[in-house]
Amino acid sequence: MIVKALVLAAASQCLIATALAEDAAPDTEASRYMFSKIAEGFLRLDTHTGEVSVCGQRTVGWACQAVPEDRVVLENEIARLRRENAALKKDILARGLPLPAGSAPEPPVAGYNGDQPSPTAKSDFDRLVGLVGQAWRRLVEAIARAEAAAERKLMRR
Repeated sequence: MIVKALVLAAASQCLIATALAEDAAPDTEASRYMFSKIAEGFLRLDTHTGEVSVCGQRTVGWACQAVPEDRVVLENEIARLRRENAALKKDILARGLPLPAGSAPEPPVAGYNGDQPSPTAKSDFDRLVGLVGQAWRRLVEAIARAEAAAERKLMRR
């Protein structure tokens, strides 16, 4: 949990630094990623997609691993706050008081229907993508270990 908080803090620093930069870099592939030094290596921010990855030295060389997002948790918190906000507005209107300037009555919150994927479906997909990526990295590392062992065996001959 602390690591996630540190990663999110580092990512927000990257975003703030980008916003405060005086000279805007040209929109090229070379300027797509921003890197920040962290204890485990580097934090990489994809400025096109917003994806955050932790990059570091692995057995096969440098590799980056995507930082998991707790998107479902954030969406649930947003929904809870919207419901709370709507209840407070309803209470203010029930007492005959006007709503504060700049606020409007809450529109009805649409539920999920059969055409829309549920938030858990997206979460399941994200977990699946993460597992496939993890399996791929392990496979690449195993191949690298096997190649290194074969090279050592040939060197002994």
